[in-house]
Amino acid sequence: MQKAAENKKAYNKAVDEKILVVPRAELFNGPAPHGLYKFDEEKFKEIVQAKCEFKWRSKMEEDATFKQIIPYLIFKFNDKLFLMQRSASTSEQRLKNLYTLGIGGHIREEDIATGSIIDWANREFNEEIEYSGNFKAKFIGLLNDERNFVGKVHIGAVFVLEGDSDKIKIRSELANGRLASIEDCQNLKDKMESWSQIAFDYLNKT
Repeated sequence: MQKAAENKKAYNKAVDEKILVVPRAELFNGPAPHGLYKFDEEKFKEIVQAKCEFKWRSKMEEDATFKQIIPYLIFKFNDKLFLMQRSASTSEQRLKNLYTLGIGGHIREEDIATGSIIDWANREFNEEIEYSGNFKAKFIGLLNDERNFVGKVHIGAVFVLEGDSDKIKIRSELANGRLASIEDCQNLKDKMESWSQIAFDYLNKT
């Protein structure tokens, strides 16, 4: 209960919203796996389409019987990854000043009213990032890290976006970004948010 209370306090409830969640039992057949692991893309789409619900985020931050689905988009150009750093003024205080490889966020009902999660992911990328070029999105798998209560109520749907141009920058005033070499990412790994650490290790081995 204490961890749930801490999680509730960390989330800014000033702007609440209904977000897409899936019952935990629909994603795991037994103990929840840790890390970034392969998951059939079509099966994932089917689960989300058939079992998703839209509930108040403030409630879901306290309820580990549901998982908040977070599309997590990682942009890659040649051997470089688009690395961002959140500012101290970001609304998500748990992540301030940390580096991240992931573009994305919670899904609202209107976000997927006219398409799939992949359609939403493409729109989210174009809204958050200024990019001159083309990219191909590839679903890698699911990312689960339950070492704290925040992780118990979230799960990442990880996509790698392979681009053909290095003309990329972030639109948000709450973060900055640049293409970084694998070596640069490795040097900054300790300052990355936990999901980015896990994703980086996975991609660096494949």
